[in-house]
Amino acid sequence: MGNRIDIINLGCSKNLVDSEKLSRQLELNGYIVRHDPEQIQCDIAIVNTCGFIGDAKEESVNMILDLVAMKESGHIEKIFVMGCLSGRYIDELPIEIPEVDKFYGKFSWNEILSDLGNNYLTERALQRTITTPSHFAYLKISEGCNRHCAYCAIPIITGNHKSRPIEEIVSEVEWLVKEGVKEFQVIAQDLSYYGKDLYGEFRLAELIERVSDVPGVKWIRLHYAYPAKFPYDILPVIRDRANVCKYLDIALQHISDSVLERMHRHVTSNETIELIHRIREEVPGIHLRTTLLTGFPGETEEDFASLVDFVKTMRFERMGAFPYSEEEGTYSALHFEDDVPSEVKQERVDRLMEIQQQISFEQNVAKVGSVLKVVIDREEHDYYVGRTEFDSPEVDPEVLISKDKKLEIGDFYDVKIVEAEAFELIGIAI
Repeated sequence: MGNRIDIINLGCSKNLVDSEKLSRQLELNGYIVRHDPEQIQCDIAIVNTCGFIGDAKEESVNMILDLVAMKESGHIEKIFVMGCLSGRYIDELPIEIPEVDKFYGKFSWNEILSDLGNNYLTERALQRTITTPSHFAYLKISEGCNRHCAYCAIPIITGNHKSRPIEEIVSEVEWLVKEGVKEFQVIAQDLSYYGKDLYGEFRLAELIERVSDVPGVKWIRLHYAYPAKFPYDILPVIRDRANVCKYLDIALQHISDSVLERMHRHVTSNETIELIHRIREEVPGIHLRTTLLTGFPGETEEDFASLVDFVKTMRFERMGAFPYSEEEGTYSALHFEDDVPSEVKQERVDRLMEIQQQISFEQNVAKVGSVLKVVIDREEHDYYVGRTEFDSPEVDPEVLISKDKKLEIGDFYDVKIVEAEAFELIGIAI
């Protein structure tokens, strides 16, 4: 059997961290590892799947079937499948797709090493092969979720919230800094809950302070907080620490009390509004990213109208909207009828994003003339592409910078914003 391995990551950034850790272990055992799903050239293919919503599951299955065809034609020797879809359907998938050599649970991917006749090197467990631009990395601080929202399959797939110890996370950051990482995207299914299971109390603020103290950490950005029982002690950390970005990704999903109740979000409309006001009051200039869900069972025109008003009033700096997707095994799938037509769900998404596009444009126009610190992610033919502290990779606006000066990938520069569009800024390095 050859030693060329392709790891195809189809999941979220949390999955990406697992793929990077597996990649490192394989390389330490002498394998040549690639991460290019567009040009698969390997002896062994490993697919890290997503099982969150229907479209993602379909993408994962289609990729597996494509690899099966390559195996049958002699281009691949073995196929291994890991990740959320694999863990969720660990009993069904081997029957449905027997050509796959082995399916692994969400947290048992390290068994791939032993199945290949190699050892998992526990002393290197914190190490990773960075597949993002080398100056930034995702930092996963926990797995699972205790919230059990009615629409969400994540607790079914990953189980209850499991925080990683603070010392372990800090050690990983120290190692990553030595590897050249300057910017950390802190991720979890639920940041707000961090520490409760390990320490008996929420410890997100302490964790971020500890990470912030590591020499060489330039930016820390927080993703996926939960509004109920929000840990307010994180706000002074965001406000006062220079290397903690004034940015918070907090999924709110809806604002109608009746919808929030059916969603099992454990928060009311008034509490949500008070939370947003307090965040903005305590951290001036913070950019909030949120996601909203349209077409949840029973969502009326009145419910949606309240969501439209909410978006117009709150003027989120960053926002995404998605149509409800019924997921088997969830509370809503078992107890509610998926009664909002798919075209209505999408129309509501489009309406929200139309509003948000105008808000984003107006907010970007307000930045024209200002000087912002920007990290350079890549170089294109006509310009450099970077991000401000208010922009997370892949989902948020970018800054296009003229090539008047030679800039280095991964370095930080002061950039004067000279032009604005809805989802990007144009600037000159000064």
